Amino acid sequence: MYRIGFIIITVLAIALGLLTGTLNSDPVSVDLLWIQLQWPLGLLILSVFAAGLLLGLLLAWVFSILPLRARLRKARQGETLSSSGALKDPRD
Repeated sequence: MYRIGFIIITVLAIALGLLTGTLNSDPVSVDLLWIQLQWPLGLLILSVFAAGLLLGLLLAWVFSILPLRARLRKARQGETLSSSGALKDPRD
């Protein structure tokens, strides 16, 4: 089921990329201060989209997933210590 969905999404992404690249083939100048590029507009659009997607995923991983993993690791360590009897509840 997931494989079929992945194949469909991949084919749609490739078709969208080809369509964008084909319909936006005019060259544009990109000035990055130290280098000037002449790229087709479609390639530039897809490159910026891919860079934004990767940057967004990286930021989500750094600010969301890593702190959650650290909290889970601490919770598991606390659970292991309390179950082994190393830390006893002072109310007992």
